Amino acid sequence: MPPLQSALPDDEDPLDAADSADAAEEKTRSGIQSIEVGFRLLDVLTNEPRAMMLRDLAQRAGMSPAKAHRYLVSFLRLGLASQDPVSGRYELGGFALQMGLARLARVDGVRLARIALAELRDRLDQTVGIAVWGNQGPTVVHWMESSHPAKASLKLGDVMPLLSSATGLLFAAYLPRSKTQPMLDRELAALKQTMADVEPLIAEVRERGAARVEGMLLPSIHAFCTPVFDSTGELALGLIALGHEGAFDTHWGGEIDSALRECARGLSYELGYKAETR
Repeated sequence: MPPLQSALPDDEDPLDAADSADAAEEKTRSGIQSIEVGFRLLDVLTNEPRAMMLRDLAQRAGMSPAKAHRYLVSFLRLGLASQDPVSGRYELGGFALQMGLARLARVDGVRLARIALAELRDRLDQTVGIAVWGNQGPTVVHWMESSHPAKASLKLGDVMPLLSSATGLLFAAYLPRSKTQPMLDRELAALKQTMADVEPLIAEVRERGAARVEGMLLPSIHAFCTPVFDSTGELALGLIALGHEGAFDTHWGGEIDSALRECARGLSYELGYKAETR
């Protein structure tokens, strides 16, 4: 029988080969630093509303103009950046736009919110949900109960009232009045009130950037609803949290309010929203 042939060179120890493989794997996990450095330039251009001179762009990205220029030459070739031939200023290029549009075409706000709310529910141990504007009004499309479910007769597909729920007040505050007015008129007639009576409530929601009710729709049940915006700055959906009196922090800036806002900001970012556009 012929001797077994080694796959390694005669002078290479198997342990050395294993170490080399581990080093290669670690290098792969660590990424390519030069790409991450160059990305700082794209990040600055993304958040700057106007085209920028090289020196200003480099300064904001924390690198020398010469170093920034080398990266920009490659970005220009790839279409990630463009340069005005007259002023010499740089801005995002056409391919950057195509990347953004491709991302927006694939993103599903409700799916992303469901994933985010699962973590939020476990973190807060409060009942949470998602509402969107449907044919009949603000509609609950997802619901996750806490370990101590609120005794609320809410279910998927429920349409929330505009003036007596946190969800409704949020949509009344952020949607165009042309969408909400028919529903507002019906509720105002039933309550024997006028728009002048409820405008302060709606204005407070805009001022606070979220809606809150304390036992308004259901006795002893409190709720927050926080807006998630899309790439056009329009309201995409509302994140809901509700719970029983005594076990639900209703303070503005409290744990529940803050956690909902943090979650909503992250989702809005994923949907392409920039706060400066509002």
